[in-house]
Amino acid sequence: MDQKLKNSSNLFVIFLFGWTLINAVQAGFMELHPDEAYYWIYSRFPDWGYFDHPPMVAFFIKAGDALFQSKFGLRLLTIISNTLSVYLLWQILRKYSTDVKLFIILFSSILIFHIYGFITTPDSPLFFFSILFFYVYQRYAAEDKITLAIWLSLIIAAMFYSKYHGVLLVFFTILSNLKLFKRPSFYLIILLVVILFAPHIYWQIQNGYPSIYYHLIDRSAKPYKFEYTSDYLLGQLLIAGPLVGWYLYKSAVSVSNKDIFIRAIKFNFYGIFLFFLLSTFKGRVEPHWTLIAFPPLFILSFIYISQKTEILNWFYKLAFVNIAVILIMRLVVIIPLPGIQNFKQVAYYYGAENWAKQIKSLAADKPVVILGGFQEASQYNFYNRTLSGFAYDSRYYRKNQFDIWPLEDSLRNKKVYYVNSESHGVKVIQDTILTSKGDFYGRWIDDVRLFQKVDISTQLPGNFWKASSFRKLKLKIYNPYNQSISFSNKNQKWDCFLEFGFMEKGKINEFKPVISNFDKLIIASKESAEISAVIRSPVKSGEYKLIFSIRTDPFPGSRNSRMIPVTIN
Repeated sequence: MDQKLKNSSNLFVIFLFGWTLINAVQAGFMELHPDEAYYWIYSRFPDWGYFDHPPMVAFFIKAGDALFQSKFGLRLLTIISNTLSVYLLWQILRKYSTDVKLFIILFSSILIFHIYGFITTPDSPLFFFSILFFYVYQRYAAEDKITLAIWLSLIIAAMFYSKYHGVLLVFFTILSNLKLFKRPSFYLIILLVVILFAPHIYWQIQNGYPSIYYHLIDRSAKPYKFEYTSDYLLGQLLIAGPLVGWYLYKSAVSVSNKDIFIRAIKFNFYGIFLFFLLSTFKGRVEPHWTLIAFPPLFILSFIYISQKTEILNWFYKLAFVNIAVILIMRLVVIIPLPGIQNFKQVAYYYGAENWAKQIKSLAADKPVVILGGFQEASQYNFYNRTLSGFAYDSRYYRKNQFDIWPLEDSLRNKKVYYVNSESHGVKVIQDTILTSKGDFYGRWIDDVRLFQKVDISTQLPGNFWKASSFRKLKLKIYNPYNQSISFSNKNQKWDCFLEFGFMEKGKINEFKPVISNFDKLIIASKESAEISAVIRSPVKSGEYKLIFSIRTDPFPGSRNSRMIPVTIN
């Protein structure tokens, strides 16, 4: 072996080892992002699908957690798969350049690569399988082999089971090479992917397509704001590298189509970034959603810079400063500096473990109901290694996997400890819990009444309503529980009410009582009942979304229907 080549190989191995070690240390010492705790609960309930995402992240977490029941175990497969991803990227690029020093500098300069070196979310397996896809596709594009087609089928299915964004990568790859339709093996890939992904499709059907509704409708309910687009553009520059990201983009767009593989890389680079840019006109786009576009960005910028004849001393100096900034950022989330917790994106990683232990010390072995989103209840469960924490999703929030898991069922009519970030009221006996995450308030509730899973649907008598008018409706109410439910308030400690509200421009107006005989209703397990109801339309004309809610004291009410579009004249 040539000495220069040997030295390059040794340097690459050293980098792989160092990269893995840094990620392992970070994984073991840094607190979880709340979403990671949420996905940990995924792993406690293995299934073919979940409300927000496909199930691959649950497998990643369950495998690591089986070995180490800790933050490190939860992130173990992410660390391993990320190291493999770096290796595969190098194998892809060796055809174009063997400049290992440039490879290391560029890879280490991209902020988002650091984040998903240890953080475990659905993006983590998606990142690995997308690079594995490029690795195999590079060979399949050059040689039509059945074995490569089978491998691509497995990898594509794995991408789809990781995150739905994988569809974009496959779409733009096919678009870059329409001659694939002339290959019989290509149709084998399609057939195998459909067969492999069928269990998840069946899960969606069985559960009423919750993921499709959430991603395409629920999370796009707010009107457009210019900041959605501007934040997206600035975010893409930042996660590409705080100081050198702009040059990586400039380099990437300068690469010509060297072969059919690079053509696919360019289609994915442009296509994915453009797709999410257009998505900002429907709602907020999180910066990391473009993760699968960053391997193409890296590949293209590496090829361009490696083939430049002049020495870019200024770029290397800037890149080293860029890497130093990123490493300092990584250190700060482990060893916090004064005031750093005031930044929202950093504050996620502080105080949750102590907070969870404080709540547990008061609740003891009793179930805990936490008002808010899914995140805090998930943190409570992970850090206490329990499933007794339940997220009460108010009608002002969105639905999530807590509305599907069999957690609420075990709480109904039991004694629970109810935790809120706001006071329960001056007349209520409550605990004031002072934590580094802020002040929380806890109280005991006997014979709790929860109907969060009850589903309400209706067929509107025409979409056009007159302002401030009364409308008669037929409401279908489904009981998903394993026992009958009664909405009567007779001899009940906590009253129950059926209410409705209208969402206008992403904001939900005041909820009001539905006029009906709801309190007379008793529904057998897994059965539905219809009732007549009267509601009043908003006083102003416009486009609205109607929402029905069941509110039981002392909770603020859950969202029990989908958003029903209504036009008020």
